[in-house]
Amino acid sequence: MKKLLGLCTLFVLANIIPVHSQETSADDFRQFRGEVVDAETGDPLVFATLALTAENISTVTNSDGKFLLKVPNDITTGTLSISFLGYTSKSMALEDLQENNNRIALNVNVLNLPEVDVVVPANATVLVKETLRNRGNVYYDEPLTMTGFYRETIRRRRQNVSLAEAVVNIYKAPYTANRRDAVELYKARKSTDYNKLDTVALKLQGGPYNALFVDIMKYPEYLFAQEYIDDYDFYFERNTRIDDRLIFVIGFKQKPEIEEPLYQGKLFIDGEKRILTSAIFSLNINNEELASRMFVRRKPANAEVTPTEIAYRVDYREKDGRWYYGYSNAMLEFKVDWDKKLFNSIYSLSLEMAITDWELNPEGDIPRYRDRLKSSIILSDEAVGFSDPDFWGAYNIIEPDKSIESAIRKIQRQLRREQRREQAR
Repeated sequence: MKKLLGLCTLFVLANIIPVHSQETSADDFRQFRGEVVDAETGDPLVFATLALTAENISTVTNSDGKFLLKVPNDITTGTLSISFLGYTSKSMALEDLQENNNRIALNVNVLNLPEVDVVVPANATVLVKETLRNRGNVYYDEPLTMTGFYRETIRRRRQNVSLAEAVVNIYKAPYTANRRDAVELYKARKSTDYNKLDTVALKLQGGPYNALFVDIMKYPEYLFAQEYIDDYDFYFERNTRIDDRLIFVIGFKQKPEIEEPLYQGKLFIDGEKRILTSAIFSLNINNEELASRMFVRRKPANAEVTPTEIAYRVDYREKDGRWYYGYSNAMLEFKVDWDKKLFNSIYSLSLEMAITDWELNPEGDIPRYRDRLKSSIILSDEAVGFSDPDFWGAYNIIEPDKSIESAIRKIQRQLRREQRREQAR
């Protein structure tokens, strides 16, 4: 079980109290809103990537397929690349974007195997091991400095009750280096509706590090450590394409004789260059007792906390033939059974982080130890309030879902009512 703890998100159940907002400032920028959809069906494409290629500025679509892209005023021209797994990428001029209501349609990329000159490996396990060994050749093996937008959301059943967001500076270590990435908090905010949390709230330990550790190619030891990789069965599924590249879809799951909880999911591997472009996987939680011990650090004595779903995703992006971590998310659902209560409580926590800008860090600079976030951070304890809509200024963020926006408005009204009551006293 130890090999999983670095990747797993750790939780604390504890009472929490609200904090107040802070002032903000914004740089000069233009912003563009819109959606990315399937050209044939009109369905939203979730987690599609939009990147201003020459500037390394990027964002991703939310669960409604909506996007918000912010560009400094001094950048007036450029090429915007829009991509999504299994679809033909599209490029368009930045100057062709409108401020609002941009609708970008992508076409499904039909796979035609005879046109692709790629040798299909005979063994999926060999392909996965070769891809892991190849990371120093195809991923950036130089230090990078990245700007990331991080969000974690807590829901009680279907209602959003807590939201924390942060802009962080990430000092990305080379992919073959043993050194871990360092994270520095730039600014953060949160909002919580305490009336919906039963006086007890989930706290997520680890914050942005939970998203970074999903980077399988940087941290293979958390999923496919050399001594554990043979505990999995790997097998070929239906292939797909990214533009003109054949992508092998490799399914994996733990072998039947392995008892401890491991992972299962899909790896998307470039067939020609042996590059992991995406991965989607989840934890096997059939053994509820072991899974609970992995995730729950502290809980009330009168409650049983059981994970019901633990799922992850990571996407990589390409620049000038080299690949790097671009986006990851996780979804964790828990059931809380209370003593002497007829009904249980269902909580889900989702987190995501998108790299919105980056540059080479040739000197390998990292922040002082005291300025770095600790891997034990609880972001909601570091964040401030959630009242200013222009809080992020020119920083690119993931456009909030409609349900999140609605929850924020409700929480803000509740906080204003509480403030008026305090003033009346």
